[in-house]
Amino acid sequence: MRHSIRIRLILLVSLMLIAEIAVIFFMNVFLLPHFYQTTKISQMRDVYSEVSASCSELNLSDITDEEKERIYDRLDSVSDNRSVSIYIMQISADDTGSIASINYIYPVSTGRMKNMLMNQIAEYVRAMYFGEELGENFELIEKESDHAIYKVYDERVDSDYIELTGQLPDGYWLYLRASYTGIQEGSEVSNRFLIYVGGAVLLISIILAFIIANHYTRPILKLAEWAERMRGLDFSSRYETDRADEIGVLASGMNELSDKLEATISELKTANNELQHDIEKKTMQEQMRQEFLANVSHELKTPIALVQGYAEGLKDNVNDDPESRDFYCDVIIDEANKMNQMVKKLLTLNQLEFGSNQIHMEHFDLRDLVRSVVASNEIRFSQKETELKFIPHPEPVMVWADEYMIEEVLTNYISNALNHVEEVDGHRIIKIKSVVLDEKVRISVFNTGRKIPDEDITKIWTKFYKVDKARTREYGGNGIGLSIVKAIMEAHNNGYGVMNYDNGVEFWFDLDIK
Repeated sequence: MRHSIRIRLILLVSLMLIAEIAVIFFMNVFLLPHFYQTTKISQMRDVYSEVSASCSELNLSDITDEEKERIYDRLDSVSDNRSVSIYIMQISADDTGSIASINYIYPVSTGRMKNMLMNQIAEYVRAMYFGEELGENFELIEKESDHAIYKVYDERVDSDYIELTGQLPDGYWLYLRASYTGIQEGSEVSNRFLIYVGGAVLLISIILAFIIANHYTRPILKLAEWAERMRGLDFSSRYETDRADEIGVLASGMNELSDKLEATISELKTANNELQHDIEKKTMQEQMRQEFLANVSHELKTPIALVQGYAEGLKDNVNDDPESRDFYCDVIIDEANKMNQMVKKLLTLNQLEFGSNQIHMEHFDLRDLVRSVVASNEIRFSQKETELKFIPHPEPVMVWADEYMIEEVLTNYISNALNHVEEVDGHRIIKIKSVVLDEKVRISVFNTGRKIPDEDITKIWTKFYKVDKARTREYGGNGIGLSIVKAIMEAHNNGYGVMNYDNGVEFWFDLDIK
């Protein structure tokens, strides 16, 4: 990830460290020597004060050798601890500035050192007492009434020094010398050390920055992954964390957002489904209305034509004999009854399909209901010369359903069986039985006769559909009975169906026991 926070954090920490190391390196190169020089000058002033205080006690004519050794030990300590060479001497000079004699008090110098000091001190004496200019190797840093500090280049050893020369009490002279080359060497060593340490610190810091960046970016990446799932409308997971920092607050906020989005989308889906259902329902209603009008018009056309024709015949006295008039009247009454039955069934079906006829759930004994319907149809079995095989359940079968509607279903099945029963192997049989299946009971009505063609199995539940139109017209059917069965069973949320056998057809439906 080119714009990753983790990479940015590591680069930021690295750049900050590099900048800090560069600043320190710059200060070491350009500011440390000056600072060191200033510090060294201050230190030499302190040494001058300490030596001046010590030499105020130095009177060779009055002190013992033991006391002199004690003072020398103190001067050695100051010289070693302050890294400054200390020279104390008594000087006598003539009027021309030439040194007549030097009496070295501290330390006891060799002849070579005496010559070097004599030349160096001679120049300082001439500068202080006679105002002569020092050579180009001398750079005055500070001058007071009793001492002066110079930066001196010694060609003899090719080195720079910080030197202080001044008077002490009782006519003594003090000459202090500290190497300036050590400052430069110390600065170079410090810079090299800084590069090594800075590199190590930079490497360690980058590793630590990587670890810290991972610690803080890992939950952010996890949140990003979770947000990506949310973008895909996946709200099944939650971001579990016990953090109390900003990331924890963000995670809690995203959890709440996820819950609200899920609830809102659920509501939108519900509303969308309801709207879709309403649209489909409206479309279906319009289609059903058109089909209803077409089918009703078709079904009513024949009986209305018959009623109209026979009524006109009666009016015109086509047949004067009473028997013919009675026949005409019987036809009119019969067709009117058929139209009346069809209208009643259509009203019942319309109420079921559009939910106007509410289901009243009752707990009743199905076995008693089947016995009652069978008993009411015994005359019809006799008229059809049909053998009824009714096998009642050995025990009461308590079911949950609308008793009136289930009676309608069973009556339609029995009427359908009576209208289509045929003789097979010398027998016309209708068989009614009930079988308990787990938490349901299945009631079936079987009749011997021809099978229903496979292409018509799913169509017979459609209102006004007729497999054999001539046969249906023969017994006065209108194709509405099975549509009523379908509407009732769907209102009960239970199954129904039909099965073909070699010797007949069986219709069935299920009811809830629990």
